[in-house]
Amino acid sequence: MKSFSMKDIKYLILYTILIIFAFIYIKDIINILGYIIKLFMPFIVGLAIAFVLNVLVNVVERKWLKNWKTTALTKRAVSLIIALTIVIGFFVFLLFLIIPNLQNTIAIFADNIPAYTENLQSLLNSWEIDTNVINEISEVFKSLGDSASSFIKENSNQVLETTLGIATNVVTGFVNVTIGIVFAIYFLAQKEKISHQVDNLMHAYLPDKIIVKIQDIASLSNKIFSGFVGGQCLEAIIIGFLCFLGMFALRLPYASTISVLVGFTALIPVFGAFIGTIIGAFLIFMVSPLQALIFIIFILVLQQLEGNLIYPKVVGKSVGLPGIWVLVAVTIGASVNGILGMLLSVPICSIIYSVMATNIRYRLEEKKTNKKGDC
Repeated sequence: MKSFSMKDIKYLILYTILIIFAFIYIKDIINILGYIIKLFMPFIVGLAIAFVLNVLVNVVERKWLKNWKTTALTKRAVSLIIALTIVIGFFVFLLFLIIPNLQNTIAIFADNIPAYTENLQSLLNSWEIDTNVINEISEVFKSLGDSASSFIKENSNQVLETTLGIATNVVTGFVNVTIGIVFAIYFLAQKEKISHQVDNLMHAYLPDKIIVKIQDIASLSNKIFSGFVGGQCLEAIIIGFLCFLGMFALRLPYASTISVLVGFTALIPVFGAFIGTIIGAFLIFMVSPLQALIFIIFILVLQQLEGNLIYPKVVGKSVGLPGIWVLVAVTIGASVNGILGMLLSVPICSIIYSVMATNIRYRLEEKKTNKKGDC
């Protein structure tokens, strides 16, 4: 039986005190952590942007500009410009693809309002609904509108506060993203220098054994996150292509526009395609409600195929995480922090899974060695 030294006992007592302290002041600790995260949010966003851009920058720098003979600084600057141009160009292309179709749909809806009214009247008449009942329904809707108007007037201060709160959140988000983009550009431009500084800092204050572990986890994290970004993009292309084929076969309108939108929103793990479905269903509904229903049913079937087969196989394989754990990670991530949680849950879970698997394998081998030694 293993005996515990005085040092082990001291550490055990210290850990116990820290755990008790954490349970007692858990709310205060969460508030402090929330404040710290809020304070550093622009830089957290910047690091996330930098990492995604870094995947593209590496492709441009190491493959596209591989044989270009110039200074490393110039090559990095050109790679950054090309990567940013590709990303911004994609978003501009997406907007120019969607906005005209939205305008056309709204115009179609405005032109067809008299026809919608006549169809509704014909439907009510076919159901033999009395005119008085229709008038009563109209009065109910009117009273609801009057009640909403009165509520807004009587609670104007609360409405103003809510509006200001929403506006503040939008402005804060925009500022965080703007600062994040600037920080990401600076970070990528000097990533080797920053890496060297972090390495010196660790060697100055940490034991070599701890440094090796940190470097191993950092290397593993980089590999997994890179695989995740690549796998996520591949999965988005697959889902967009399948959506286009299905819509083309079903002769649904706006096939190319909606397929690009569904593919783009599919970058959000497992549940992302539903976001594109809402806009797509709205676009088609203005043309034909029946086709909109067919589109929704088709997307539901496609989403099941994507969520249970394509995503776990493509993304799970790229990050080395079994499909079952991909679904678990995305579900937990969505519950913890919404869309951001879904985006980060898979790579984070992959890192934990890889570290745990390595540690378990090491401990099992150590136990086997000890058993052989005892014999």
